[in-house]
Amino acid sequence: MSDRKLVIAAAQLGPIQKAEGRDVAVGRMLRLMEKAHQRGVQVVVFPELALTTFFPRWYEEDIANAAHWYETSMPSNATAPLFEAAKKYGIGFHLGYAEKTPDGHHFNTAIYVHPSGETVLKYRKVHLPGHRDFDPIRKVQHLEKRYFEVGDLGFPVIRAPLGDTEANIGMMICNDRRWPEAWRVMGLQQVELVMLGYNTPSLNMDNRGFEAHHLRVEHSHLSIRAGAYQNACFAVATAKAGTEDGHELFGHSIIVNPQGEIMAQATSWQDELITVEADLGMCALGRSTIFNFAAHRRPEAYGSITGQIGSTPPPAWRPG
Repeated sequence: MSDRKLVIAAAQLGPIQKAEGRDVAVGRMLRLMEKAHQRGVQVVVFPELALTTFFPRWYEEDIANAAHWYETSMPSNATAPLFEAAKKYGIGFHLGYAEKTPDGHHFNTAIYVHPSGETVLKYRKVHLPGHRDFDPIRKVQHLEKRYFEVGDLGFPVIRAPLGDTEANIGMMICNDRRWPEAWRVMGLQQVELVMLGYNTPSLNMDNRGFEAHHLRVEHSHLSIRAGAYQNACFAVATAKAGTEDGHELFGHSIIVNPQGEIMAQATSWQDELITVEADLGMCALGRSTIFNFAAHRRPEAYGSITGQIGSTPPPAWRPG
């Protein structure tokens, strides 16, 4: 045990309907922050696109018609109460939202905000799933590639004050969790706490094959647990959950320790706060033994990871 203790929380949100305004979502988040304060929480992680419904499921021929889903400043008038609550309660928070930059770029973005109200770190989603154009084969569209650009900030890690200690923090969003490269880039920066928000449907809507319902959650948890274990870090993975605009999101928010164990898990499809006391000293074991990168990594053997995008078939062997 170490003296680097931190009380962290995943603040899962139930569904946010298309017709509901930001005031509804922010009001619910404020109630979760109040509950977090009552439990002594020092860092709260909200989901991906926490201010609105998951709007990439809706096709707009003219993308300009989707402009109202984006935030052009942070804090905005609508989100200012979250920043005020952070100061009031002394809680840092992670927030996912749709960002439109002053020069007109669109990103799926997350920020970590210090209790002072200052933005410590910003991340823009790199691994965008889905497609860009209307797909008649799909029952439900998944148009992240239409509404967002690939993130341009990489996977940054920064050391920042959290609670009564300091920690190396990084962020990823939703589909990033399934890509080990994202975890490893942060692991190489000695990340200790990864904050992750997601909106994931209970069914694979691609309609090109069957994925069992229960495996949707299993594959999500498997990715997060492996990432945390292989990079010796804690992970707070926070979902939206429940039936949103008629479409089911699977929830199951979790907090995972550096040994890949689930320390806490949400059990509802509603707004729910799960908390743990994380001993950041646990990160040292994996980092100094099995995953001692300085001693054991062999980057000269990994060239294809950064040298190519698609997979290629191996050479064929034939007898004789």
